[in-house]
Amino acid sequence: MAQAPWSDASVLRRVRERVLPSVTREEPIQAWIIDDTGFPKKGSHSVGVARQYCGQLGKQDNCQVAVSVSVATHQGSLPVAYRLYLPKDWADDPVRRTKAGVPEDVAFQTKPEIALQQMRQARADGVPLGVALADPAYGNDSKFRAGITELGMPYAVGIMPSTTVWRPGEAPTGSSPVASPRATTRGPPARKSGRGRRATRLRRDKTHQPVSVKALALELPADAWQQITWREGSNTALTSRFARLRVRVAHGDAKRSAPADEEWLLIEWPDGEAEPDHYWLSTLDADIAFESLVDLTKLRWRIERDYLELKQEVGLGHYEGRGWRGFHHHASLCVAAYGFLVSEKETIPPSGHSRGWRGPRFAVPDGYRPRGAAATFAAPCGELHRHAAYPPRTHSGAHIATMPLLRAHAAAIR
Repeated sequence: MAQAPWSDASVLRRVRERVLPSVTREEPIQAWIIDDTGFPKKGSHSVGVARQYCGQLGKQDNCQVAVSVSVATHQGSLPVAYRLYLPKDWADDPVRRTKAGVPEDVAFQTKPEIALQQMRQARADGVPLGVALADPAYGNDSKFRAGITELGMPYAVGIMPSTTVWRPGEAPTGSSPVASPRATTRGPPARKSGRGRRATRLRRDKTHQPVSVKALALELPADAWQQITWREGSNTALTSRFARLRVRVAHGDAKRSAPADEEWLLIEWPDGEAEPDHYWLSTLDADIAFESLVDLTKLRWRIERDYLELKQEVGLGHYEGRGWRGFHHHASLCVAAYGFLVSEKETIPPSGHSRGWRGPRFAVPDGYRPRGAAATFAAPCGELHRHAAYPPRTHSGAHIATMPLLRAHAAAIR
């Protein structure tokens, strides 16, 4: 497998073509979920291994990390792209690259850059569109968000509490003069000469500043929060408190000539917690229902299910090779196996849908008896059976002696 010349992209495309009809049987694709997963490793020879954050361990350690894109509905999901993240020290080491068989066209890319490349390819391949979902490791990257918008897709991505935005109804003020490179902080500002190019950049001042999303959340009144249930969990319905606001992102104002477009800021503050614990930015429609916004944003849990089943059920993390090709071939075959399970799950109780079998139905022939069923002549009450019971069997040879009752036999012995 480590040397086989077949294409991972071709395999994943065939899997997608076979499995998506099953995934989209109930509803169209709702989301593209972007995430990565780690594989703890020892040593330094496995391709891409480095000391980095490993989600499986919840800390930094020696591991490999792969970036993936999955398409999802409320009923199921399927990975459609998967690629190893190659750390910069690996990308810049020709000896290790050659030994591990890293292709020459693979250069260093950040994880959000890899994800955008995967999304562009999936878009070109005609994968049905959905809202892009990601955690703050991706969503906090403004270039990643801009790249999604360029693809013509909405997003609902996690952000850090320190992300700055303008309060609802506010925006950076108009243009301000561009400071001269020779300007100093001493003395009064130089008088304008009236010459030079007119400045077009946005500006801020001491009284007109953006705020962090955390500070904005803490300013909200009690009636801004709403209790919303988004899906059934394993034991109970999943419910929390949410607030949403229309805001403009403040990052990059100095490079803009016009304010950023408004988008949703979604905030979750569970009951009993001292402060909000999740923040998202979303470019979903301005008139979307509050419950629908929460429901789509929370659909990211599907990727956690993907990784759990890929690792526990089909052995995604069991690859022991060290090369680039083998790593991706192993993952492609695991995705193919997982795709088969996804496409067949409706026919496997109890996970299957409550609807009946969709295949052809055949008439049961007369006299059919399922394997393991009792024979008709063995019915204990033949006269009550719908078929006449056969007469008792007769024994040839000597007459069999009658067995005494246990109590009477025991009394005779005494």
